[in-house]
Amino acid sequence: MRYRRVILEAFGYTLPEEVVTTAAIERRLAPLYERLRLPEGRLELMSGIRERRFFPPGTRPSTVSVESARRAIEASGIDPRNFGALIHGSVCRDYLEPATACRVHHGLRLPGDAVIYDVSNACLGLLTGVVQIANMIELGQIRAGVVVGTECGRELVENTI
Repeated sequence: MRYRRVILEAFGYTLPEEVVTTAAIERRLAPLYERLRLPEGRLELMSGIRERRFFPPGTRPSTVSVESARRAIEASGIDPRNFGALIHGSVCRDYLEPATACRVHHGLRLPGDAVIYDVSNACLGLLTGVVQIANMIELGQIRAGVVVGTECGRELVENTI
């Protein structure tokens, strides 16, 4: 679809400080690799991922999402009162209910009548959110929207290893 009224105005992000390399994960998997006779470097070869970044244990996705979205809103120069929707598009969320978008909305102090919800579409949650916000803008339902997401993958990696 081609949009005539939609632009990506600004981006904001928060990068975790802790770096965990694929090589470090493979060292932890060495006994398994030996049993299966897998060569070292297999994980990076198959995934293309050299490193991951982790937030501290217990970090809530909403906390980081508020920080990232605030940076994007400030960079956009758009008055926060003009944001008519917020979509949180992550696999990771604070709780099953309420939607993580509720906490982010509250943290950003966006208008009370803004449309807010979570989208979980595996790795495509953010992209799905962008398309949904773009459609709302194109249809004239809102003037501006925020799509944000935070993945806290430490627990998944640790439990998998």
